[in-house]
Amino acid sequence: MAAFSDDFNRADSSNLGPGWVEVTGGWAIVSGQLSPGDGGGTIILRAAGAMDSSDNYAQATIAATTAASHGVWCRGNSGITNGYLWRNDGSEWTLFSVVSSTFLAIGSYAAAAAPGDVMRVQAVGSTIKGFVNGIQRVSVTDTAVATGTGVGIRCISTNALRFDDFTAGDVVAGVALTAAAETDSAQAFLGAKAATAGLAAATEAAQVTGGSKTAAVGAAGETQTAQALVGAKAVLAPAAAESDTARPLTGVKIAALGTAVETSTARPIAASGTDGGIDTVLVGTPHGAWAAGRARVPTWSAGTPRA
Repeated sequence: MAAFSDDFNRADSSNLGPGWVEVTGGWAIVSGQLSPGDGGGTIILRAAGAMDSSDNYAQATIAATTAASHGVWCRGNSGITNGYLWRNDGSEWTLFSVVSSTFLAIGSYAAAAAPGDVMRVQAVGSTIKGFVNGIQRVSVTDTAVATGTGVGIRCISTNALRFDDFTAGDVVAGVALTAAAETDSAQAFLGAKAATAGLAAATEAAQVTGGSKTAAVGAAGETQTAQALVGAKAVLAPAAAESDTARPLTGVKIAALGTAVETSTARPIAASGTDGGIDTVLVGTPHGAWAAGRARVPTWSAGTPRA
């Protein structure tokens, strides 16, 4: 497969280098872009190398544009007197077949070119296509040009046009793939794989619990073992019984005394006095009515009969 590309990123020059053949016109490199000069008229540029097959494409970026014919061509001969051209004229994209220098429009897409647009023409078998910015805008079946390995650019010579990033190459026709068989061999897993897990079986082996686990605790049974009291405890005491044992009184006590009884035990007289001349009194001997210690007129001895 042949391929060719040029980004034009080199010094300004009227010599494009060995990769190009200036079929007509005075092409040049200006500020890293391709310029068609300013000579007027239609000019043609061709890649020096031919493609390997007649199924090929040509593509370029429009760096600057104006309402003048400019485009890319493929499946052409050395001077594009035969081939396919995809060009814009300022208002419309048109696909042409070229046979013996006669241009015939075979498809179109109404849109003006804009700076930065990528234009591409492609011929594979009898299917000819035109693209803008990677989007297919025209596709037709045409057999007017069956062979050709030349690719390039064709435009009006004006300084208002600039091109960049030209590429071209052979196109390998795609092969339609058959439907995949329903049964395939499983491939071995290499490295990390992600797969959708199926539903877990109803019965599974319990796994060993590792580390801390959190689980809902069931309701406690109605009968529980009392736990020992540790440390200070507060207990509500029941009401005291009606009969209590009296506690002894300590310290000073004050109590009300009851009424004294009329009969008391006489205290002994410690000594006889001299009041009234009484020297001796015998306690316990009956006497007449008198008060002890009161003076008496006569002197008498206890126990002596009185007249």
